[in-house]
Amino acid sequence: MTTILFRNAPIIGTFHAAGGSAAYRYLNWGVRRLARRLDRRCAVSEDARKMAHDALGGEYTLLFNGIEVDRFAKAQPSPTDGPTIFFVGRHEPRKGLTVLLEAMQLLAADVHLWVASDGPETAELRARYGHDARIEWLGRIDEREKAARLRGADVFCAPSLRGESFGVVLLEGMAAQTPIVASDLPGYRNVARAGADALLVPPGDVDALARALAGVLETPSCAERLVASGQHRAEEFSMDNLAASYVTLYEAIA
Repeated sequence: MTTILFRNAPIIGTFHAAGGSAAYRYLNWGVRRLARRLDRRCAVSEDARKMAHDALGGEYTLLFNGIEVDRFAKAQPSPTDGPTIFFVGRHEPRKGLTVLLEAMQLLAADVHLWVASDGPETAELRARYGHDARIEWLGRIDEREKAARLRGADVFCAPSLRGESFGVVLLEGMAAQTPIVASDLPGYRNVARAGADALLVPPGDVDALARALAGVLETPSCAERLVASGQHRAEEFSMDNLAASYVTLYEAIA
């Protein structure tokens, strides 16, 4: 917002959030005034565009979030001790970690789970599932380790329940050549085509999540098909392609 107030060049603003904003509700007059100082508005998804438009009005160009494909494709894989699922995300209800931990109880005894990050549910979940030696609680990890874990895992799981405007982490998993199992949310469908780039299951459905994870882990042909399609999909969302799109927009307003 400081940049908008003291602008000395054309400005493009990109809107990411979806699912509602207290700032938009309670500070609407001020935020609307600031938004009018933008020369061009972009949104990373239809959900993000709708939220911004409902709160601020205006027109929005839809642009995807970009990823650095090579950083994930060339990462050194973390070693595993058997079939391994990877989860990374804040430990809060909307991220669905509880659903994944319940699904783990339905999977084979040799399946392992890496749980990265932390949050308000961490203590409760570790108390409830800490007895399960198959689950490794990694805590907060940096981007380098995240790339290594994505490369090393046999499947990446994003069991979110709501509030996802764009599945950047799904693209990172695809770039790391790892099969994806995720919730069937509009934000995730922005990047993952069901049955092609990822297996998408109803949010909160423990049984469906367990079946999808088992299907990837136990069926090499399924995993290989998801990886091949995901690699091509990740390339479409590369940072190079996104940069070229922004250059075009800046040239238009300069």
